Amino acid sequence: MEFTKMHGTGNDYVYIDMFKHDYHFENIEEFIRRISDRRFGIGSDGMIMIAPSEKADVRMIMYNSDGSEGKMCGNGIRCVAKYAYENGIVDKTEISVETKSGIKELKLTVQDGKVDYVTVDMGKAILNPKDIPVITDDPKASDFISKPVIVNNQEYEITCVSMGNPHAVIFTRDIDSLDLEKIGPMFEHHPIFPERVNTEFVEVTSPHTLKMRVWERGSGETSSCGTGSCAVAVAAVLNGYCHINEEITINLKGGQLKDTYLENGHVIMKGPATHVFDGEIETKGMGL
Repeated sequence: MEFTKMHGTGNDYVYIDMFKHDYHFENIEEFIRRISDRRFGIGSDGMIMIAPSEKADVRMIMYNSDGSEGKMCGNGIRCVAKYAYENGIVDKTEISVETKSGIKELKLTVQDGKVDYVTVDMGKAILNPKDIPVITDDPKASDFISKPVIVNNQEYEITCVSMGNPHAVIFTRDIDSLDLEKIGPMFEHHPIFPERVNTEFVEVTSPHTLKMRVWERGSGETSSCGTGSCAVAVAAVLNGYCHINEEITINLKGGQLKDTYLENGHVIMKGPATHVFDGEIETKGMGL
């Protein structure tokens, strides 16, 4: 199987061009687990298919490293745009991408025929607990902002936002010292999150700058999460740390993203997309 390895601020995926190849998977979950393995496979946070769409210029189908399908990936969608432009699938710098969380509009910044970075309208932030989803004590609650939740016998104040994927945002200090391997799964599988959850731990360093670590459902700690950075920007505004309509720089382990929570509820994300290498992998016995 032919593939391309790309990353957005360190959030890396194996990309499959379904315009060129019509691959059929016997057991896609097992296949993805194998190729995502960083010792015995290609190594990645999952796999993304770049496929034809009847509704948009291209379609993104993304999977986490455990084989579960995700609805949206902010870092991945920028790489989809880069691949589509540089491989002649699209010939314009404003494109649409179909995802399981809707159609996203993207603007490409191109230099010498290469896409340097991509601006994405990530759509409206979802705050209603039923739509995130998160289970609350109040069935009429319209949001879940700075609510106390007990995890591993410790109380955390959590703000929940969906950007196509559910996110739980915690503002705290000294995030570098957190043992995410231990506490990350406890948040991911907490009973108030019926579809599991991505969890962001955030330090506020200025009214325009945040530092973030992320535990992603189905993948563990990753170097970056695009939908997570957007959820963090929304949560920072809702909790009074940052301001609406103002760009926020979010520093992650894999680099920087710049997000803006607009007055109309949409979130604009800007970030790089990086090609790593192209290759082929032997698929015999791997579920393809």
